[in-house]
Amino acid sequence: MKSVPSFGKTNVLFIIVDDLRPALNCYGDDSAYTPNIDSLAQHSFVFVNAYAQQALCGPSRTSLLTSRSPHHLRQYDVHRYWRLSAGNFTSLPQYFRENGYNTMSIGKVFHPGKCSNFDDQPYSWSHEPFHPMTEKYKNYPVCPDINGSGPSKSIVCPVLVDDQPGETLPDLESVEAAKNYLDSRIQGRSDEPFFLAVGFHKPHIPLKFPIEYLKYHPLEKVRLPSMRSRPPGLPSSAWNPWIDLRKRDDIHALNISFPWGQMPDDWAKKLKQSYYGSVSYVDHLIGQLLQKLDALGQRNNTAILVTSDHGWSVGEHGEWSKYSNFDISTRVPFILSIPGWRGGQVTNLVELLDIFPTLADLAGLKRIPKCENGYSQILCTDGRSLMDVIGNTMEKELWREGAYSQYPRPGVYPSLVPDSDQPHQNDIKVMGYSIRTSRHRFTEWVQFNIETMVPVWSNSFGGELYDHVIDPNENLNLYDRPHLNPLVVSLKEKLRERWSH
Repeated sequence: MKSVPSFGKTNVLFIIVDDLRPALNCYGDDSAYTPNIDSLAQHSFVFVNAYAQQALCGPSRTSLLTSRSPHHLRQYDVHRYWRLSAGNFTSLPQYFRENGYNTMSIGKVFHPGKCSNFDDQPYSWSHEPFHPMTEKYKNYPVCPDINGSGPSKSIVCPVLVDDQPGETLPDLESVEAAKNYLDSRIQGRSDEPFFLAVGFHKPHIPLKFPIEYLKYHPLEKVRLPSMRSRPPGLPSSAWNPWIDLRKRDDIHALNISFPWGQMPDDWAKKLKQSYYGSVSYVDHLIGQLLQKLDALGQRNNTAILVTSDHGWSVGEHGEWSKYSNFDISTRVPFILSIPGWRGGQVTNLVELLDIFPTLADLAGLKRIPKCENGYSQILCTDGRSLMDVIGNTMEKELWREGAYSQYPRPGVYPSLVPDSDQPHQNDIKVMGYSIRTSRHRFTEWVQFNIETMVPVWSNSFGGELYDHVIDPNENLNLYDRPHLNPLVVSLKEKLRERWSH
């Protein structure tokens, strides 16, 4: 067995891309045009079964940056700050800062606003976090309308950059700020190692990106999912009615019935084209960052992680956006480049909770202890260090039997008010608890007691069971098949064990 080395003061470049499913060629998606990330992946560890703990930006980012499940943080929306509502828990960048690293945040790393108390300052960062000036124009009417003219507040929004406010876009500003930071650290010959976190906003909606990236995704070549409507047997609690898309001018004008109406195929193709165009745009920016590291001679001294906060549906099951427990919403890219290591594909189930202990181990910092009581320990992890897998110090069968996720609902049926997709925490009445094993995805939707913040397992509103050997797209719900009842019972027990403490 290969031992896990001590890396000393390795620099860290942590890249998190908003709403990015594994729409990358290196993950087998032949609709993707992502040459820069694919090139990085050739010399990296590519974790092909990595999962978010909740498919919503705020809770997911707080969870991965503190290495605590949403359950232990008691945070399922974007309206509360964990240090005040759960505990004064140490964050990932805070830990690096306290151990001699110069830490910098550029773009969307923590979810902005109340749920991070505006970037978790003064705890996490050595400098004032950088936010693009043009981010304030995010929802300005600068997009084509449904007829291709405009202006409008549409979701499909390829643009000419020179015509935009400030003649730029937020992610263009962020990549320049990141390159400037690297210049200042390296050319200034600082002895401090750096922890640079760069958060790209795209492909989060609106899908506003430079129009030239459409050339990589011609509309006539866009392929739609085979299942583009609500699958039979899907519990109503499981349905994500994509309210955020319905509010956009172009989708609103289509007058699609709520909540089960199907996106017209012509617009589904435009949406998918723009999503993949946005991904190609961000791939180009990531390439610029990697080129800067090369130019400064720092690639061989910098660990690089590229990941996302959750996935995004492009019409699978008739759904769009995130807000569910399906694989398409919870599965994320997870690409880790380690200086001096060749990398390779890793099939082990991993969670975003694993990022904090992994990067700490990789940098040679003191190991993060396992959370024994997630509500009281200031520094601990609900995840595991992936260095144990990379270094072969833990056999695959002993690693993890499942990756866990959850999603809240304000009721059993989809609703506009309260918002089924993004319920305020006080409105949560139902929770979907989910496990992804090497073969199955199992989800149970049960009553949630908002006063005690615990599930009422005896009051179930339905379940989902998908077999990825015969149904990798999760279209065939096997939950009620009598011959599979022993498997259902076993997976139910795993859910109860996970959320029992």
